[in-house]
Amino acid sequence: MTSGAPTGAAAPRRRGRPSRTQSDTGPATRDRILQAARDEFSERGYEKTSVRGIAKAAAVDPALVHHYFGTKEQVFEAAITVAFAPALEAPATVEEGPLDGVGERLTRFVLGVWENPSTRAPLLAIVRSAVNNDTAAAVFRRLIAAQLLGRIARRLELPDAELRAELAAAQLVGIAMLRYVIKVEPLASADMEQIVARVAPVVQGHLTGA
Repeated sequence: MTSGAPTGAAAPRRRGRPSRTQSDTGPATRDRILQAARDEFSERGYEKTSVRGIAKAAAVDPALVHHYFGTKEQVFEAAITVAFAPALEAPATVEEGPLDGVGERLTRFVLGVWENPSTRAPLLAIVRSAVNNDTAAAVFRRLIAAQLLGRIARRLELPDAELRAELAAAQLVGIAMLRYVIKVEPLASADMEQIVARVAPVVQGHLTGA
């Protein structure tokens, strides 16, 4: 009699890989994991969120999270890419119309994303995670630099375009932090049109001024 596993026993699973039935669950399971990751990062922040916690929230094995997304950092990047997608459409706003109106268009768009409750919640989670954790901050910088600031800078076609785009972004992110995250008054409750009227010329100056 030969030694080995009993007849009919399942083959041992490779470490770090989901079982076949798990991995065959398809896009619906991937989307469920991504939604669970967004919820966990939003509620707990980067530091306190774990792959195991994401898996538990999505009702899957932790190995399946690694199978679809890789490391915790990669899960975070995938989650915030989806959550931050509306803000990443800003380059299209910049590219429409003449450059002499880009400051107002960009200001209205970015602050409009923050004003919308459905997009504000994930953005708050992203910013809070980036402020409190170096890894999350690195992911955030990479996403912003590659998909937002770079395209704005190319649209300007000026020698110091990257610096101009970063200064404009800093102006708007700073206002968003004070108005929506820290909620400093009277900025937090100021009329949106009043804010746009005062901020847009400053953003315009960063982008196209002398």
